[in-house]
Amino acid sequence: MDWRELSRPIVSGMPVWPGDEAVEVERTGRLDRGDLANVTRLSMTAHAGTHVDAPNHFMPGGDGVEALPLDALIGPAHLADARGVSGDLGPRELAGLDIPRGTRRLLVRTHDGDLWAEGPYTETAPGISPGGARWLIDHRIRLVGVDQMSVAPVDEPERTHLLLLGEGVVVVEGLDLSSLDPGGYDLVVLPLLLYGADGAPARAVARPRRHEGAEG
Repeated sequence: MDWRELSRPIVSGMPVWPGDEAVEVERTGRLDRGDLANVTRLSMTAHAGTHVDAPNHFMPGGDGVEALPLDALIGPAHLADARGVSGDLGPRELAGLDIPRGTRRLLVRTHDGDLWAEGPYTETAPGISPGGARWLIDHRIRLVGVDQMSVAPVDEPERTHLLLLGEGVVVVEGLDLSSLDPGGYDLVVLPLLLYGADGAPARAVARPRRHEGAEG
């Protein structure tokens, strides 16, 4: 089926957003010590690893994860390679990524995203600037997925999130895009149904599109 895994493995001690609590994966029930079954306890924030942001992550009174539209989370997507871009992604940088007209789901691969496993999150990692967020909205992007822990610049996280989430753009963060070349894909992103939550871990997969056509 050619499906590619885009999710980051959830393991103890994995990189997290600066200041967030550490991820802990612990086996609390063990067959090898005579327990009835293996049982795993998981402790993490909703924004660790590959995850989806909900509007109420930054917007008081905004919707939770349960209100995210499934038809935005599933469908044709385009992978844009921004590894040659230094600094944040604004309108000019996004316009230079050869994003096809009609793209509704956009995945953005960056150089720093390929360095995820090498250590703590770097505060110089590129993000989409507020101007870039407005460019995505003006081009009718319904979902934007990035291989960074945040879609926004590290030193200015609020404005980009408010613009995207306020306009109903689904934000997927922490993707592993290292196996994908630029081009068209069928995308499936399924966040856990954590009712009222401001985000949720997600399983994300993609496969190369077998035919070209308008995106929905």
